[in-house]
Amino acid sequence: MDYLITKAEAEFQSIRSTQSRSLTEAAAEYRRRYRIPPPPNFDKWYEFAKNKDVQLIDEYDNIHEFLLPFWSLDPSTIRARAREALGFDNSLIALLIRGGQAIKIEGGPEWQQQATLGMIQDFVQYLPDMDLAFNIHDEPRVVVPHEDLNRMVAFAKDKVLPMAFANEAPRNSFSPRPRDMNNGKRIEEVKITRFNKFAHQPTWTHSRLSCPPESPARALGEHPVDNATSYALGELGFVFNQTAFCDICTSPSFREMYGFFDRPNAFNVIHDLFPIFSQSKISSFQDILYPSPWYWFGKVAYEEDKDFDWNEKKNQLYWRGSTTGGFSRDGGWRRQHRQHLVKRINAIDEAKSIENVGGKSFPDWRVKEIKREDYKDLFNVKFSHVGQCDPGDCDAQKEFFELVPPEGQQEAWASKYLLDIDGNAFSGRFYAFLMSRSLVYKLAVFKEWHEQWIKPWVHYIPLGLIGDEWLESVRYFAQEPSGQTQAERLAMQGRDWASKTLRNEDLEAWFFRLLLEYGRLIDDDRHLVGYSTP
Repeated sequence: MDYLITKAEAEFQSIRSTQSRSLTEAAAEYRRRYRIPPPPNFDKWYEFAKNKDVQLIDEYDNIHEFLLPFWSLDPSTIRARAREALGFDNSLIALLIRGGQAIKIEGGPEWQQQATLGMIQDFVQYLPDMDLAFNIHDEPRVVVPHEDLNRMVAFAKDKVLPMAFANEAPRNSFSPRPRDMNNGKRIEEVKITRFNKFAHQPTWTHSRLSCPPESPARALGEHPVDNATSYALGELGFVFNQTAFCDICTSPSFREMYGFFDRPNAFNVIHDLFPIFSQSKISSFQDILYPSPWYWFGKVAYEEDKDFDWNEKKNQLYWRGSTTGGFSRDGGWRRQHRQHLVKRINAIDEAKSIENVGGKSFPDWRVKEIKREDYKDLFNVKFSHVGQCDPGDCDAQKEFFELVPPEGQQEAWASKYLLDIDGNAFSGRFYAFLMSRSLVYKLAVFKEWHEQWIKPWVHYIPLGLIGDEWLESVRYFAQEPSGQTQAERLAMQGRDWASKTLRNEDLEAWFFRLLLEYGRLIDDDRHLVGYSTP
């Protein structure tokens, strides 16, 4: 763990120290990374980001990754698919922007509409006319078969992007509204939809469609083997590569261990490439990620006056929550991740630990078996509610798990170590936890927009899904002298960085850049428009 912390911190400091310091540098770095000019109004975005004191000016590679396949489609096709998605009851929020204003928004909960409008209000005047489809489900929606996706990416890289890169003097303005886009006063209805509803049904077969044929997820046979060495280190399996851990193509065991693949609570999926904006997604999906309005709206708030100093906190890992993560039918809860975690952490079996048999001068760490029950005081991880299940499955879980009364969110601050774990998708507590004076542990398969900004072993401790390292990851920080020193330092380091990079201003700046990129993508003259340094 010390090795992973040292390595991750060095890499992160290198990223911070090489950020562009001027608009000219940022535009040049953009061209270097993506082999195309920045989008129109990049100068407006840069000014916005600098005025908001955004820390990372260059780290937006995931936006390019999300949008790359769409470059293979004609702009008119992308626009038509957005209209098609919005014209049917597909559980989407429709946002129509015309003339630099958000003139129509429909669908979804009122708070999400308000948050979405609030997130764009300071930069909407710089956006072109566009129709945006925001997913109101927790679960992602778009997964394209590998053969199609691979062909799209290759076509975009080889044929389309070089045309844009070759333009040495792009026009720093978007084109006028195209003829196929209405004035924004209405959303045109369509009679059929390409989205299919699979709520409460297994989704693994659909979810792995975009994985390469040679990947473990698509291997022949019923029990293919994970490629755990791509993300886990040592006999206990400490996660050293969070991105690889989240890649379901390398981990077919997720099929039997993660609730989304067993029976998601909602699942409206499409296998054509549609521009659907989602708050989180599984690695194999092609939804376009954007900063969650849940965070922007402060749905889970951190109240600093209710927090404690580090030395006043309990030396334990704390979590309270419900059995969300999937819908349980016919005993399916035994294959879902939250139940797996609560069951194993509270088990009375043996676990693995690492003991230093060499002393301080010449440390020699060896794996040994320990009784999990001897360390039960380090864990306070319980269910407080059972839901999303058929009556028989609900009763079985109430009998199996030790349910405790619900506690307020602010009760978490009394513990040194806080667990954040996926539910139906991202949990929504992560930012509040990071802003606290506690050290955050995170078990997440769902990806969010901040992947390049918030780093494992620098700002939080990542956990794998199997769980051999769970006890040791807490024991080391809670009991080893060197670990105790590291724990407080990492907690304060994560808190400090969160206060600088997870503000509403940061979410807005990232969203601004994403929508400029999307605006260029749907422009009929996209190979001619862009920003070039004067």
